[in-house]
Amino acid sequence: MHPHLFAPVLIGTLDLPNRVIMAPLTRARSGPDQVPTALMAQYYAQRADCGLIVSEATAVDPLGMGWYGAPGLYNPEMVAGWRVVTDAVHAAGGRMFAQLWHMGRLVLPDYLGGDLPIGPSAIAGEGETMAPPPPDYTGGFLPMKPYVVPREMDQADIDRVVASYGAAARNAVAAGFDGVEIHGANGYIIDQFLQSKTNLRSDGYGGEVSNRARLLREIIEVVAAQVNPGRIGLRISPTSERKGMGDEDPGALAETIGQIAGEFGIAYVHLIEPIAAGFMEKPRHPVMDRLRASYAGAVIQNGSFDAATADAFIAAGQADAVSFGRPYIANPDLVERMREDRPLAAANFDYAYVGGGCGYTDYPRYAG
Repeated sequence: MHPHLFAPVLIGTLDLPNRVIMAPLTRARSGPDQVPTALMAQYYAQRADCGLIVSEATAVDPLGMGWYGAPGLYNPEMVAGWRVVTDAVHAAGGRMFAQLWHMGRLVLPDYLGGDLPIGPSAIAGEGETMAPPPPDYTGGFLPMKPYVVPREMDQADIDRVVASYGAAARNAVAAGFDGVEIHGANGYIIDQFLQSKTNLRSDGYGGEVSNRARLLREIIEVVAAQVNPGRIGLRISPTSERKGMGDEDPGALAETIGQIAGEFGIAYVHLIEPIAAGFMEKPRHPVMDRLRASYAGAVIQNGSFDAATADAFIAAGQADAVSFGRPYIANPDLVERMREDRPLAAANFDYAYVGGGCGYTDYPRYAG
């Protein structure tokens, strides 16, 4: 079933046995020190038969870490923890990229010793996020707090962010990853610079779209100095307005991003552009055609796909592969289920971010 979805493909310099991509899913199973655990190795190895696993978002710098239980990739202990994970995935026959992440303005001061987070402009994100646990925390959901107005970044702040991506890319190689995906989506720091609503700067990093994309260009450059560009991906969401995002011309933004990606010859662009409302809204004006016009590399599509729609998009040239996020929570055997058109199990979202192995590694394979 679905012959296009399950056909092999070369993306960058990586041969994939199928075009099912495991999308990054923040599951908050690292320890308080942000070091990946053996439980995470088990979780990812269970899902290693997909074409490519993209890790959960992984912080490149303590200033960009604002999610309790999320992993980092900025010290030797984190590198060693991730090595356990990548070894398990490789032993199971899989391939895995590290998604490199900095949250920017979406970090609460609670994670920064009371200091303000950083952002391109002094504009708070919309909504709220999980705060660290209180001293009497015994498990379960964490308290929620609203985002705060960040400190507008100066050149030293920008230089630190760029350098942290380069260092994390070097650490990803040491940790045994097959490549890296730069997280430029979902309202985090790169996206904050890219989109016009959150970037009101008047210097060389603000204003016209080419300036707003300058940080992205600099980050790709330092990452490409550590990782073969054929093993680098970039995730983007130009049409998303979640968390107070928004751009005056998402199509032009996508085209600019595609031009930069093409200049460096990176392996793929991972486009979040839902085909139906779900975790994100379906865009009123999709940008896939603008991206394709400026970028000749592989495009991974993401957003409310099932096996049939993914196969159709690939057949029509609207994607080279498709990533699946939430279906992977309760279906470690998602590839087999989709290939055989078997029903998918439903996830218990009470355990999406808490519960240890419960709701994480204990979902069974299809039993017929």
